[in-house]
Amino acid sequence: MEKKTHYRDRVKFTLKMKKDYTILSPSMAPIHFKILKPILERQGFKIEIMENEGPEVLQLALKYLHNDMCYPAMLTTGQMLATIMSGKYDPDKVAMIITQSGGGCRDSNYIHLMRKAFEKAGYPDVPFISANMWGLELNPGLNLTPVTLLMAVAGLIYGDMIMIVSNQVRPYEVNKGETDAMIDKWTEKLGKTFTKGRGYSIGAIKKNLRAIADDFASIKIEKTKKVKVAVIGELYLKYSAPGNNHLEEFLAEQDCEVYVPSILGFGIYKTNGALENLRLYGGSKIKRLAMEIVMKYMFKMEDILISAIEANPAFVPPERVNDLKKRAEGVIGVGNSMGEGWYLAAEMLEFADHGYENIVIVQPFGCLPCHVAAKGMMNKVRRIDPRLNIVDIEYDPGATKVNQENRIKLMLVVAKENL
Repeated sequence: MEKKTHYRDRVKFTLKMKKDYTILSPSMAPIHFKILKPILERQGFKIEIMENEGPEVLQLALKYLHNDMCYPAMLTTGQMLATIMSGKYDPDKVAMIITQSGGGCRDSNYIHLMRKAFEKAGYPDVPFISANMWGLELNPGLNLTPVTLLMAVAGLIYGDMIMIVSNQVRPYEVNKGETDAMIDKWTEKLGKTFTKGRGYSIGAIKKNLRAIADDFASIKIEKTKKVKVAVIGELYLKYSAPGNNHLEEFLAEQDCEVYVPSILGFGIYKTNGALENLRLYGGSKIKRLAMEIVMKYMFKMEDILISAIEANPAFVPPERVNDLKKRAEGVIGVGNSMGEGWYLAAEMLEFADHGYENIVIVQPFGCLPCHVAAKGMMNKVRRIDPRLNIVDIEYDPGATKVNQENRIKLMLVVAKENL
């Protein structure tokens, strides 16, 4: 008689859990997450951002995950396990949340591996919530209202604005620490605004973005010649300080100005990729219509963000995704939306035209989409624009920080000679 394999049903996050459970989220983009936290708390969720890092976090991940797994999965799983084992939270009153892209990237499978790791570690009843826009896993307790969703989009736009303008001010500030104090001021102010149920209308977004730009432009600076570096690559590693070994801090120590692209831009790129797939391969007309409506709204938000930066001559704005797409044509197929796809090659060409020709590409070791879209495109984009000075850095539990920083320093030697 054939033995049947039993697969455990996933534990769903229910409405009843919403009242008593604390939802733990790995840290990715610190400014954005600080703004998003009060939005979710306003709807009754208890949210905590996990900031823990270090060798013990990775060791926990290696104990319960295969060592060939993607580095972001290793790091986030290790954070989750270390947090639940710390004794700070009741394991029976905790849920975990993680994003899923829904594409060919391995992060579509993180959540299943995390459940297995938690089961092995003795926590089989912890609910894992998938945060995605593709309807991959629905949880009855994650009953986000339209207002909450609109606030979340507004929060991401505010986060992008603060991140972009602060990075262009901090390296030149006369009074050290003034930029970071301004970041704290605005994240706190926006949190209070959202708690009061305001700040997400188009008029309010435009007004706040102008005020943010003006406030950061008012910080006293002394412009000196510095090496300008753009950081691009895999989504988590690009923004997460624990993930990229505090890359922005390291580049600041090397007297560089750093530009990190917007999260909104990546969201538009992914939505565009879904639409491109529907156009190339066919699919549901209803899904296509829904994606077009979402796309239209995101384009509007993108225009509001970029227009606010363009209006202030102190700052360099990012390019609109449709303009980036034109840059990619003839270089890499715009149907290539696997992982970071055509977006990476287009970003390299974009940044070279805006004075950030020195580029650090961050990617997990063994990430095939990143290897094809980043390393596979490096020589081609260099032929198109010889100004480009690029280094690709791989992150893995076995990769040493010293080796990564030494490779970046070699890139900076060339950058300083060019400067």
